[in-house]
Amino acid sequence: MSEALSRRSERRSRQRAANRNAILDAARRVAAREGAGNLSLRAVAAEAGYAPASVYEYFRNRGELVLALASDDMGSLVRALREAAIAKESGLGPLAAAAKAALEVLRASRALPAAAATLEAGQAPTEAERLFNGRLIAALTALAEATGFAPISDRDRQADVVLAASAIAGLAVLSRAGRLKAIGLDEAALLKRLDWRFSPGKA
Repeated sequence: MSEALSRRSERRSRQRAANRNAILDAARRVAAREGAGNLSLRAVAAEAGYAPASVYEYFRNRGELVLALASDDMGSLVRALREAAIAKESGLGPLAAAAKAALEVLRASRALPAAAATLEAGQAPTEAERLFNGRLIAALTALAEATGFAPISDRDRQADVVLAASAIAGLAVLSRAGRLKAIGLDEAALLKRLDWRFSPGKA
């Protein structure tokens, strides 16, 4: 009897995970069309083919949904940074190679800019914020490992990694908005300069 209950519980867990993923996929489609800042649970429910009340079983509010999407994008960022560390792209130093990989993910993400606004407004449940913070720490750790900042056991090293990440995020914002081209700066040249100025041991 307990084995049957265990199988039933496992099936329910798999179904919940599949439903949650379907909602997240629908949210990505809505965000691609309308912008992540304009997501509504009602629009996501319609896109997924669910009743709005069903979506609320998985995400209590819009903020939780946005942070779930952003957490997934942070996971993609971690993978991209780890792959950049393994690939060791020729002609680029470790920080420039990591920054190039990170920029591709950051430019494509609709959820990360919306997550910043969500966090600032305090619109997400604590558990969603904790998940996002965990993924952020994983991304900073992956950046440290990809660029030679690791180990980041002291506060100075942690600050260096945050500053490097901030520079990359700032480049992503400017690049996505077309401002680098508008002011006549070349992204590849900026990445090399970033490596030259901020790689470990060059300060």
